[in-house]
Formats: sequence, structure tokens, C-alpha cells
Amino acid sequence: MAHLLRTHHHVVVAGTAENQADFYDRFDHVILLSAPLHVLLHRVRHRTNNPYGNSSREREAIRRHVAEVEPLLRHGADLELDGRRQVQELADAIEPLIGTEH
Repeated sequence: MAHLLRTHHHVVVAGTAENQADFYDRFDHVILLSAPLHVLLHRVRHRTNNPYGNSSREREAIRRHVAEVEPLLRHGADLELDGRRQVQELADAIEPLIGTEH
């Protein structure tokens, strides 16, 4: 990740990792893509391309992450976008930020 960020000017990264805050100073923007808990649980129950969320233990982990981790992510974010929006709308909201400074 450090090499990628050092060698490329326009990088969009999606994901969450325990050490992500270590990289925040290397990003122009940190965006939180969020959705209400009931939406997240509905999505994992009804998707067919990924088994994560099928077990009650995994759904409990999702509940815990929303309660405990999401507030930390929100605190570190510059912008929060509603994950219920259409993909194109989200892309349109992010695209103007690419390559801009704080």
C-alpha cells in the first residue's frame, strides 16, 4: 500500500483494515460508505455471490462492527456517503474529489 500511494497520484481504495488509520495522512480524502444496520443485514442474507453473513455468528459480528467500529470510521472520515445510493451516484460524488487537495 505504501508503494502504491507513493508512486501513483490518483488512487481510489475501498476496504477496511485494522491499520487503515496509519495511511490516512497519505490520502487526500477518506470517505465512509455507510448503510443502516437493517440494510446491511438484508444485503448479506440475500446475496448469492458471497457466503459471509449467512451464519448468526457473522451477523452478530456485523452488528458489533456497526456499533463499535463504524463510529471510529466516521470520526476518521472527511465525508460520509449513503451506501443505499445507486453506484453511479456514489461514483459521481467521489469523482470530483480525485486528485484534489484537502
